[in-house]
Amino acid sequence: MSGQSGENTPRPSHRLHLEASQEMLQHAGEEVVNRANRMWQGFSDFALQDNVLEVAVGLIIAAAFTAVVTSFVSEILLPPLSLIPGMNRNMEGKFAILRRGPNFNKTDGIGYNTLQQAAEDGAVVMAYGSFLNQILKFLGVGFALYGVASVYEMFTSDPIIKHMVKCKYCRKRISVKAKRCVNCTSWQDGREDKIAESGDLLR
Repeated sequence: MSGQSGENTPRPSHRLHLEASQEMLQHAGEEVVNRANRMWQGFSDFALQDNVLEVAVGLIIAAAFTAVVTSFVSEILLPPLSLIPGMNRNMEGKFAILRRGPNFNKTDGIGYNTLQQAAEDGAVVMAYGSFLNQILKFLGVGFALYGVASVYEMFTSDPIIKHMVKCKYCRKRISVKAKRCVNCTSWQDGREDKIAESGDLLR
């Protein structure tokens, strides 16, 4: 009787709580590990796929190419423009004085020789030369990329430059090779006009 009563004696409540806490911690740890594995697997699938690597290489090459074109525009193309009559400074250094500073010099007809001198004097200026310089850089990079794409298309059958035309019916831009408009689904070979004419004849 004593042995049976010892086997049926319930375990203390604090021991049951401790075991339950250990099971919860173990389950939480396994859940954290599984989520970390899934996150790492997803990141590796994203970062190591072919198109992401191609984009990364393309961005690196584009950054280097942009630096070369920007240097060409700033250091080769723009300086000769300062030799044009009436251009007393480089294009990037051109500015207009909107409000003079206290030390504005009226004797030489210029006022300030540099944009930094005007800023230090507290003058309000409009640095349109820097803006025009950025526009020329943008155009230079754009035309250079267009030239590279054109040369690339001469040696490969993979088109980079997508020539566009306007749809005859909805007037939205579509590919020049498109047989049907992706916007209004109209055929571009004239069959829409034939269908309309046949419908008018039936009436």
